[in-house]
Amino acid sequence: MLEATCILVTVTRTAGSVPREVGAWMTVAADGVTGTVGGGHLEFDAIARARAALAGGELAEEVRYPLGASLGQCCGGVVWLSFKLLQAGDDLASHLSAVNGRPMALFGAGHVGQAIAHIARDLPLALHWIDSREGQFPAAAPARGWRQEVCDPPADAVADLAAGSAVLIMSHNHAEDFDIVAACLRRQREQADLAFIGLIGSRTKWASFRQRLEARGFTETERGWVCCPIGVHGVVGKQPSVIAVAALAQVLALP
Repeated sequence: MLEATCILVTVTRTAGSVPREVGAWMTVAADGVTGTVGGGHLEFDAIARARAALAGGELAEEVRYPLGASLGQCCGGVVWLSFKLLQAGDDLASHLSAVNGRPMALFGAGHVGQAIAHIARDLPLALHWIDSREGQFPAAAPARGWRQEVCDPPADAVADLAAGSAVLIMSHNHAEDFDIVAACLRRQREQADLAFIGLIGSRTKWASFRQRLEARGFTETERGWVCCPIGVHGVVGKQPSVIAVAALAQVLALP
């Protein structure tokens, strides 16, 4: 919940070369700014416009900014910004839920899962975070309307994932991981609406899973829908933050 009245500024449309994508946002209060819509003169003007409205001035719902012609920014495209007054006590997450970006399902709230969720707060991703253990999630409220769910067994949550989800699987035990992978493959077989299925683990782990999936009746093509190990090639290191960066880069690179 918001602690003070502020203006929510959101990129609603773009044309040409621009600094930020549709959905980028910032909040402007009398004494601070959170987030960014691209910096430079664009952001300077937006902050000034928002603060003038907070001081009692008129608030335009949407403003068109030709970056080159009116602001002298070298990108030269056009950005449309919306301005919305939010009162203290409003739920910012509910206002941002429609612009969170690609849905991503994260199974597991261990060390790597925690690192992924922490870094993903600043990325255009709408997170559905699932773990079978009570009390595993951080105490702080989820960001931007993200969903945190305790589900035992976690594979049951696969049916409720948003269409187009990128799925990252890293629960605290291999039995859960296997059941989640199998549930994702069944959904992909029936609906073909998951953007990515990634499994944390070694090549040895995947070889074992691949044999078990074959025994369950999954074809070679279906088993090929799973990426294991996860992460972009060339990023080495087993620290949770390194694995998180590599996995998130892989998700962000999806078409």
